[in-house]
Amino acid sequence: MDQSRQVKPDPRRALPAVDRLVSVVGEIRDDVPLWAVREGVRRVLAAERERLSAGADPCPAPPGDEAGLAARALAEALRLARPHPTRVVNATGVVLHTNLGRAPLAPGAAAAVAAVAGGYGNLELDLESGRRGDRQAAVASKLCLLTGAEGALAVNNNAAALVLALDTLARGREVIVSRGELVEIGGSFRVPEIMERAGVRLVEVGSTNRTHLRDYERAVGPATALLLKVHRSNFEQRGFTAEVGLRELSALGRARTLPVLEDLGSGTLVDLSRWGFPEEAYAPARLRLGADLVCFSGDKLLGGPQAGIVLGAAAHVSEMRGNPLARALRLDKLSLAALDWTLECILDGRAQSEIPVLQRLLEPPARLRDRADGLAERLAQIAGTANPVAAAPDRAAVGGGSLPGFELDTWVVTLKPAMGAERFAAALRAGSDPVLARVQGDVVLFDVRTLLEGEEAVLEKAVGTVLGTAPR
Repeated sequence: MDQSRQVKPDPRRALPAVDRLVSVVGEIRDDVPLWAVREGVRRVLAAERERLSAGADPCPAPPGDEAGLAARALAEALRLARPHPTRVVNATGVVLHTNLGRAPLAPGAAAAVAAVAGGYGNLELDLESGRRGDRQAAVASKLCLLTGAEGALAVNNNAAALVLALDTLARGREVIVSRGELVEIGGSFRVPEIMERAGVRLVEVGSTNRTHLRDYERAVGPATALLLKVHRSNFEQRGFTAEVGLRELSALGRARTLPVLEDLGSGTLVDLSRWGFPEEAYAPARLRLGADLVCFSGDKLLGGPQAGIVLGAAAHVSEMRGNPLARALRLDKLSLAALDWTLECILDGRAQSEIPVLQRLLEPPARLRDRADGLAERLAQIAGTANPVAAAPDRAAVGGGSLPGFELDTWVVTLKPAMGAERFAAALRAGSDPVLARVQGDVVLFDVRTLLEGEEAVLEKAVGTVLGTAPR
């Protein structure tokens, strides 16, 4: 036979069939959902076919290597079957970590959610009259009691609150904003783009670093509908800077009969200034400075569920409630239950002891040091001499677009893994109980400030699993 005309065998033919590989994976683990195993197998085989089609060398994993293919398929199946979102241990020290869901709910708020989720509730029913009720009534009443606001409204996030306010009060007209406040928030959403979507015309005043009251005064015209102040929630300006305070801007608004809206970003209903936190975070104080409307997130410093809270003049709030957009942006029953419980907790004076965000923010450094010393001692026994462990003071940001430039004194446990810090941190994230830590050079840092009750034991087990040891 002419050797030059021989056809080389197609290595893809040696790949096992889907059902065969599904069976092999089932023999390794029988507790993984079948749908995830099948999809994992399909994805691995598809990737292998593509690799072989590109002329890749089948070695060292030949197409017929069922064990290797099954292991890859199982890993993919486990990834697919993992619930999302899944609970993780936050050892980063960032109390309001946006990527980790910001504020964890208080146990009482979670119980309120579970109670409503597991049955029917009077979401829009007045139990006294038996007629249709107002889903916002209870939450709005509590917000007004806490803040002294004439009116209050809650929608599904703060960006929604801003859009609703702009669309209601200024659609088709001009809104004046300082250039230094045209911020970009998480996910590349920018204030100018939000304003455009709300149907208002942006009028920029001042410069990036300096804006004066006269800039606003000159910009006001017949088409002006609103003066907007945006808190720089995720950065700060230093040096040769100037901005117009809320009190001054509100005075101009009253003089020109223009409403003033402040997008506070992250606001609290507990005055944290006596613990050294910036006064600007306390939402009721912003109303007292003259703002007609203030909006902020519910899942940041407030410590509740995701929500956009609006406080202010009754007429403006009522107009926003009547906007058709309000229905599209409204809170669901689960978020309302969590928010209602959180507000009641604050009204009752239990916030500092029961709301996790406030517990984490206000925990004194001396107690953090005691916790870090204890954790370091236990981790040292688990890690051994090859992976040195120590407790040390540090600083951490609040996070979540809250209080830029403001840091908290904290205590961390440092671990220098022999396998390398990045590899060790990745293994912690990939565990059955994922642990998130900070990495600085060749050291992994576990910040005890953000470890919730019971999580130190979970962290210790995770470290032992990665290092191949067991907690003693």
